[in-house]
Amino acid sequence: MTTQLIFKTPSFDDTSKLSQIYSLRSNKTCDSTILDTYIWKNFYNAKIYMEENAALILMKDEDGYFAAMPYCREEELPHYFEMLKRYFNDTLHAPLKIHLADEDAMEKLSLFTDPEYEVTEETDLKDYLYNAEDLRTLPGKKFQKKRNLINKFMKEYEGRWSYETMCCTDEYFLELFMNKWVDERLKDGIESRDTLLSEKEGVLDILRNCDKITFRVGGIFIDDNLEAFCIGSYNRKEKMVVVSTEKGNLDIPGIYQVINQQYLLNSYEDAELVNREDDMGIEGLRQAKESYNPIGYARKFKVVQKGAF
Repeated sequence: MTTQLIFKTPSFDDTSKLSQIYSLRSNKTCDSTILDTYIWKNFYNAKIYMEENAALILMKDEDGYFAAMPYCREEELPHYFEMLKRYFNDTLHAPLKIHLADEDAMEKLSLFTDPEYEVTEETDLKDYLYNAEDLRTLPGKKFQKKRNLINKFMKEYEGRWSYETMCCTDEYFLELFMNKWVDERLKDGIESRDTLLSEKEGVLDILRNCDKITFRVGGIFIDDNLEAFCIGSYNRKEKMVVVSTEKGNLDIPGIYQVINQQYLLNSYEDAELVNREDDMGIEGLRQAKESYNPIGYARKFKVVQKGAF
């Protein structure tokens, strides 16, 4: 008997169960925790089908429907991959399309060599991976410039700055910051209005539901004004912090180096790995992420079933 897949908009009441499902197999991409799912759920029109130990995520953009790689135990990947394929073929009358497929799942499903699928690496969307202790301590010559910027910041703002662990009661500060951030980025023209507004609303939405979803927020305040913040979550299976959002006032030299270090010093002390997500193909962001000396990358792939439906 074929299971009927009924997808629904993800609710914050689902987060506890989804977090357990997301951790059932190894996955070092930023999509291994649920935070990004909820931040971007409206932007990608995300819908979810969930069983006791599995979840399928369906999304849609201007090019049509696509899916995430199934979340389930590794040994059950072939079963849920087949379910997803049948849904695309029989219900959507379309070829299966998956974005941001992680390398471990690709290997398990032998998709790199399967002639039924066209596989393309999404090189601009690979995640940057770092040694967590390196980012806490910034050791050696390779981090000298980072330490210099932090020291300059500490000297200039001595007695005026503080790091604060934030929560839902700090929504006011984050909303003020995000409003200013969106306005400045729109002037730069690097990111689209829809993307910026969706991220802003997604960040505020998770903050309003901080009693249901697990994450940590840290902020740098100068003269009682929020000037930088980080939001991240933890993948216990990989002992990895996923930094989903990191923003700072670009007019303050050293602010990004300070929030990056302080967030890791004050949150997730047991983390061994840090995923700081992708660079979206933006050259300045790529240079910034490379400057922190990544120890590797979480590669991602687009998978498209061949043939017409």
